[in-house]
Amino acid sequence: MTRFNVRYMVNDVDAAVAFYTTHFGFRLLSNAAPAFADVLLEDLRLLLSGPTSSAGRPMPDGRQPAPGGWNRIQLVVDDIAAEVARLRAAGLRFRNTIVTGPGGSQIVVDDPSGNPIELFQPARR
Repeated sequence: MTRFNVRYMVNDVDAAVAFYTTHFGFRLLSNAAPAFADVLLEDLRLLLSGPTSSAGRPMPDGRQPAPGGWNRIQLVVDDIAAEVARLRAAGLRFRNTIVTGPGGSQIVVDDPSGNPIELFQPARR
C-alpha cells in the first residue's frame, strides 16, 4: 500500500488531533502529545508536530519551524458548498470564498494552528 506522509507544524497537538478527526474523518494512529501525533485518512498520513518535537527544533541558521504558509493538503469533496456550510456551522475559519475555475472549485480553511487545507470539487464533465 502506498502511503503519503505530510508533516504539519502545529501549536497544539491535541487541538490538531481533535480538529482533523472531528471535521475531516481522519483516524488517530498515535499520540505523544504535546510533541507529536499522527492521523490517517485513506493513504494520507498527517504528521502533527508540536513545538517540542524533533521537527520543531531550530535550523542551523536559526530559523524556527512554524505553522502556516500556503503549501497545503488538498481534500477532494463531492459537494463543496455543503462541506463549506457544514464547516462554517462548526465555527471553522476560511481564508477565502469558493473560487471556481476550469478544473473545479476550491476553498482554503485553516486548522487551529493556521495550516491551510484546500477543499476541492472537480468540475463535472
